[in-house]
Amino acid sequence: MAKVQKEKSEEPKSKSSKPVIDDAPVKKAVKGAAAEELFEKDELTEFKQAKKAEEEEGISRMIKDVTVRKAATESTVSTENFDWDAYDRKGFGEGYSTKDRDALLKKYEGTVTSVNESELVVGTVVGINDRDVILNIGFKSDGLVPLAEFKDQPSLKIGDVVDLFIEERENAMGQLVLSRRKAKLLKGWENVQKALDKDEVIEGFVKRRTKGGLIVDVFGIEAFLPGSQIDVKPIRDFDIYVNKNIEVKVVKINYTNDNVVVSHKVLIEKDLEQQKAVILTNLEKGQVLEGVIKNMTNFGVFIDLGGVDGLLHITDISWGRISHPDELLKLDQVVKVVVLDFDEDKKRISLGMKQLTPHPWESLATDIAVGSKVKGKIVNVADYGAFLELQPGVEGLIHVSEMSWSQHLRNPQDFIKVGDELQAVVLTIDREERKMSLGIKQLTEDPWTRQDVLAKYAVGTRHKGIVRNLTNFGLFIELEEGIDGLVHVSDLSWTKKIKHPSEFIKVGESLDVQVLELDATNRRLALSHKHLEENPWDTFETIFTIGSLHKSTIISKNDKGAVLELPYGIEGFCSTKNLVKEDESKPEVGEAYDFKVLEFSKDDRRIVLSLKATWSAEEEKAAQPQQQSQQPKKKAAPKGKSIDKINQESEKSTLGDIEALSALKEKMSAAKAKPSDEAK
Repeated sequence: MAKVQKEKSEEPKSKSSKPVIDDAPVKKAVKGAAAEELFEKDELTEFKQAKKAEEEEGISRMIKDVTVRKAATESTVSTENFDWDAYDRKGFGEGYSTKDRDALLKKYEGTVTSVNESELVVGTVVGINDRDVILNIGFKSDGLVPLAEFKDQPSLKIGDVVDLFIEERENAMGQLVLSRRKAKLLKGWENVQKALDKDEVIEGFVKRRTKGGLIVDVFGIEAFLPGSQIDVKPIRDFDIYVNKNIEVKVVKINYTNDNVVVSHKVLIEKDLEQQKAVILTNLEKGQVLEGVIKNMTNFGVFIDLGGVDGLLHITDISWGRISHPDELLKLDQVVKVVVLDFDEDKKRISLGMKQLTPHPWESLATDIAVGSKVKGKIVNVADYGAFLELQPGVEGLIHVSEMSWSQHLRNPQDFIKVGDELQAVVLTIDREERKMSLGIKQLTEDPWTRQDVLAKYAVGTRHKGIVRNLTNFGLFIELEEGIDGLVHVSDLSWTKKIKHPSEFIKVGESLDVQVLELDATNRRLALSHKHLEENPWDTFETIFTIGSLHKSTIISKNDKGAVLELPYGIEGFCSTKNLVKEDESKPEVGEAYDFKVLEFSKDDRRIVLSLKATWSAEEEKAAQPQQQSQQPKKKAAPKGKSIDKINQESEKSTLGDIEALSALKEKMSAAKAKPSDEAK
């Protein structure tokens, strides 16, 4: 059939019925006449006869075939205007007019594809050898691509269609240079950009792990998959994904650095959003769910409930106290939890685990009541007290006031520490509210209830204690454990005006005191330090008489006047109007002058002096009425013990005034001798 079609195409388009005779065999036979010289005469005659018979048979067969072809194509092919002469003259490339040649050339050029360098084309494999793959891209010549570029296609065969990149149309050897590797790379960038634009899900191959993530091959391009974008939960082992296919989405492309970032997490989140919506719709308080621990913190754990996360607070893990969730739980552990609360707007779910078990208070022994002794371990210490755990979930508070009979205990950590095992007494218990208060000091005798307290600390008795606390109004002294007393700031010294106890003593120092008042019922002791000594103001009354002069030093000044330091360590006061020197100038702090006593009050322990009165007659007259008003008062004879104490205080505070001390001794001697003379 193919032979017939070929001969049909060569048949001239003419309406003539003249048969077409192929004289090629005849011409061939004629050309063979030159071989007559190679044969004998008889042999030649025999050859000619055989040859003639063969030619006649061939011509007959040819005529028959032409007739058959003519009959088959007579309806469509016309041979009426066929140029038989041109057909006979036609050879290879001959017999064509200029017009025919142009038409045929144009037709030939239409069969050849026009290509440009740096273009992507499609080629067909037409040959494969040990080194190269031969590809036809429709160009005038085929191209070669190294076989090594087809390692990913081990089953490559002739007829396969592949993408190619034109590097050179014609190299120095006149060959078309192609590259499949560059074609894959360029095509890959096009596909990556398309996937980003259309938000498509693509499949990649995880080649290896790297710092912070994975390297994924997508369309022949190495993309970076960050560790945070692998899954919604933290991934601790990246190696499990290596050499595996993974579905990802392109999230970022940086052409400057040839960098592509992909994410697998976004695919999971999309699915989880649907699951989350279903879970939140059916969520109810009290519902028991199963989840996986995905993260741990100091305050609790986050549990994946299958698309939505819930928080299990550390206080809801166990009835007992724990410092960190890892004491009872671990990552990736499957646990059962109960829904305590949830916020639909904020999508927050609070979970509980201990609520699935009975409360330990329900199993607490019934014989534990007020006054019972219990044992436990300290699990927490606060500023106000400590918590004693009797059993997991059952705790009692030991208030700081119930730790010791001593009143000076202020910080519980100085007394007990976390982990201490000790015994306590139940003070109160409320099983419904699940509260219990405990005490430690009740294990020992209350010192205030001892029989010897009243006698030991009777009024007037003297003791030595440790200063435990200082306040603006005084200081507290511990005489023994549980027995504290208060020394008022006014009871520290007879002579000095102390504004704060810190001016006199420090915490931790010892101090001798005398009991002024005892109230055992209210556990109160009023103590005094100055009453250990006689009141020196009885003696001062005879020394600082109205009108007497005393050398005094200005300690401080204010708008109202100046504070003066008098002999024997006592202080006096001089008003502003009386603080004037003879030249009308004002003295300064630190200067010492003779001051005249204007007023003396033993009860108030107050001495008023004047510098102006030492040189002004008016001030002298003003002081006389006060002096006369105090004349009827009987002067008490100075006591030797009191004077000795004055001298000691004077030396201690002021180092003493030798001249004043000598004068004082002379006055005391004269006072003692005068009564004896009067008796004579």
